[in-house]
Order: sequence, then C-alpha cells, then structure tokens
Amino acid sequence: MITLLNVTRRFDTRTAVDNLNLNVKAGSIFGLVGPDGAGKTTTIRMITGIMDISSGRIELLGSDNVESVKDKIGYVPQKFSLYGDLTVMENIQLMGALYGADATWIAKSGTEILAFTNLLAFKDRLADNLSGGMKQKLALAAGLMHRPQVIFLDEPTTGVDPVSRREFWQMLYRLNKEGMTIFVSTPYMDEAELCTEVGFMSDGRIVACGTPERLKADYPFRLLELQVKGKQIKQILAGCPILDVNAFGERYHLVTRKQDNVIDQVEAALNLAGVQMEALHEIPPTLEDVFVFLAEGGDEPCTQ
Repeated sequence: MITLLNVTRRFDTRTAVDNLNLNVKAGSIFGLVGPDGAGKTTTIRMITGIMDISSGRIELLGSDNVESVKDKIGYVPQKFSLYGDLTVMENIQLMGALYGADATWIAKSGTEILAFTNLLAFKDRLADNLSGGMKQKLALAAGLMHRPQVIFLDEPTTGVDPVSRREFWQMLYRLNKEGMTIFVSTPYMDEAELCTEVGFMSDGRIVACGTPERLKADYPFRLLELQVKGKQIKQILAGCPILDVNAFGERYHLVTRKQDNVIDQVEAALNLAGVQMEALHEIPPTLEDVFVFLAEGGDEPCTQ
C-alpha cells in the first residue's frame, strides 16, 4: 500500500528526513508519532506528492508516480486550510467541483459525508464560525469527498477538545472498518494506542515500528508505581537502583532494570526518611513510557 525506500529530504544543509524506510499495509491504521521537528509532516507531504524527495523511492497504491493515484488519496493538513468565508456546504461543493464531479453527485455525496461527520445541521454556517473540533470534521469531510482509498491526516486533533477528539476517532474507525487505510500523525499517546501499527520517528528516522502491544512488550525496563504524600522522592530514593522517577501528582513511576528487585529497598528508604507509603506495585508500560525512552535515543535513563 505505502512503501518508502531510503527516502531522504534535505533543506539546504539540514536533513529533515534521513534514509527512511517504511511499509504500511492496506486496511491498517498507521500512527506516526514523534517529538516536534522529528520529520512527521515532511514525511506525509512527500508521500502525498506535496513535497519532492531528495533521494530514495516512494510507492503508493502500487505506483511510484503519486500524480497517477492522487484521485485515490485524501489529505487533511495540520492547519485548517478551507475557506472561512464559505459555508460548510459551499466548501464541500467546492472540493467536489475541484475533483470534476457533477452537481447532482456533489449534492448527494456532500449530504452523505456531512451526515457522516455530524455536520449536516451546520451546512449553512460559515467555516470561520465553527469550533476547532468542527473545523477538523469539516477538513475530514472535504478530504473524503472523492471517496479515497487511503487518507493522510497530519495531527488532525491538536488543540481539539477531548469530546471532539473521541468523535473524530470514532469516525476514523468507521472509515477503516469500511476498508479505508488511515495514515495519521499524532502527538497524543492515547491516540497512538488506537492504531493497529505505530512508527516512532526521531531526528528524521523511524527508530521503532510495530503494534502498540509489541512496542510495549519490548520496553526494556521494569516500571513500578509508588503512591506517597511526601515530597523530594528523587532525593529520598537516590540510594536505590532506580534509573528514573517521573511524578504524576501523588503517584510516581519508578523505572528500574527488569532483573532488579527494588521494592524492599524503596520501602526501606521511605521508612528511613519517615515517609508513609500508600501503595507500591508493578505496572505495565504505556506507549508514553516507550515514547520517552525512544525520544531519549533508546539510552538508559539516569536521574543522578
């Protein structure tokens, strides 16, 4: 479906995407995640033909010429790019016309797509007067007007409220169930969990790729959750074989090596400091834990 072979993109002396190799299967929901500046947007723009590659090869829907398959792909950019002074329906009609459809088909298909995205009741509202979540639904609706086989979405829910995010992903799941391939970049690890496959991108390279379950299973450390009301926990546990401490309110995630049995040592250190422990138990890693590990270069964390 989507194959990248040694794809590189340079901007003068800066390399934004570096010798990237990737294979996305048909019918999947592929999530591309990574820190700002990792190369996610550049990658999507190269695959969709918006931006030229410096070297390498891209195959999309069985062709290495994106122009020949552009009528089969949809694209929702990171920034809302439709016309704010047009109504919801007028934007949809314009997109249909750009793809050469006749007025009868545009009217029928536009109504169906706006109903699918829960925007039909707002068809006469100016796009500028939509909320952030509704604008992203309109962008999705516009990208679906020609019924693409694969749709690319560049951080489509950034800045969108949680309810709209959930509704947006429900629509993506429905589209995927109907056979559409979804390629989405996201900064949200809970959204990455919803993908069938995830690629972690850093410094222009894919540093890990697999199902969420596989990536979490490959996390090389043991994770403990500590609940206390004390403060300066890092200093109190400085003598314990702990690699990293991350605070979540009154809960702390302690990163240690898998072979280490540190629970007794943590309890002893807290008792010595006069800090009452409310709970301490092992927890499975999340994709956020995996992301932090990979974003740091896959090196062993250190808080000392």
